[in-house]
Amino acid sequence: MREQVVTQKVGSRAGFTKRSTGVQQRPARRSGRESNLSFADRMRSAARYFPFFGKVAVTVVFGLLVFAGYRAAASATFFQVRHVEVKGTARASSDQVQQVVRHELAQTGVWQGDLTALSSQLEHLPWVRTAVVSRLLPDGIRVRITERVQRAVIRTAAGRLVWVDDDAVMLGELAPTDQMPNFFLRGWSEENTKEARLENRERVEKYLELQREWDRAGLSERVSEVNLIDTRDIRAQLAGDDSQIEVRLGSEDAGSRLSRALEVLDEQRSTPRGGLIRYLDLSQGKRVYVGVSSGKQLSVDSALPAADVKKPETNREPAAAKPTRDKAAPDRKDTRAAKRTAPGNSHRPRAD
Repeated sequence: MREQVVTQKVGSRAGFTKRSTGVQQRPARRSGRESNLSFADRMRSAARYFPFFGKVAVTVVFGLLVFAGYRAAASATFFQVRHVEVKGTARASSDQVQQVVRHELAQTGVWQGDLTALSSQLEHLPWVRTAVVSRLLPDGIRVRITERVQRAVIRTAAGRLVWVDDDAVMLGELAPTDQMPNFFLRGWSEENTKEARLENRERVEKYLELQREWDRAGLSERVSEVNLIDTRDIRAQLAGDDSQIEVRLGSEDAGSRLSRALEVLDEQRSTPRGGLIRYLDLSQGKRVYVGVSSGKQLSVDSALPAADVKKPETNREPAAAKPTRDKAAPDRKDTRAAKRTAPGNSHRPRAD
């Protein structure tokens, strides 16, 4: 009977396979032969780490080159402003727009220019409401202008006639070639404050409202200017032969009140006081008060025809009544004559 010999498995001291654990074992120390590797072998071993570090280095170098090239290109004369295209100007000065563009982009050039700040700067120019700026690489700038629209003509404290728009922005003086409005706006605040700008905007809104209302009624041509110092006390100065007459309209129903005032004025022309009228006051709405140059004031009830004019009661004391002569009492001349003709009295003529 043959004896069976059990051989021990390699790598297992206890006769069973070594199980893998989570602990990483250190490699066994190399023998002296392995530690004496050649330089080429060491380089080949280190080359396994080159791809990662190489990519990082190439990326950094490329970024630096791009940044340096961008700085060099942006500062080069290649991007300096040479052409400025301006569109949409009729009132605004195209030359002034170009000057602002070239001044603002002189240092930065087209590529690095702040177009938002440039647009804001252009909107401070007269007649410019909005400005849209775009680049035309490499050396051009395009500007599209939307101009402000003249809406009213104001009379300044110095007597100048100046256009303003809906935002109460002063645009420029009325030119001889401009189409003049039927009437001007007076009472403009020239203070450079927020409150003054809000008040002026309210005045422009009221002016445009009156203009539409009076145009529909055909009354605008008879007005030369409207005083809006106080928008709750509207006063219209008449035009033409009636330029010395002011119509006080109050704050409401300016159209119907002006029409009523002109009716009264036209009917009063045929009276002796027609040429003396200096103002008509309808601020109360129910009665028309007519002021004449003598300082007197007449009133016309709005429900009565204009010819029925009543003189207002005054506070003057009535003049003292002259004494009336009694018809029964003898006259002084008759008494003296009777004495002269009485018996015993001789009449002697008075010596001159």
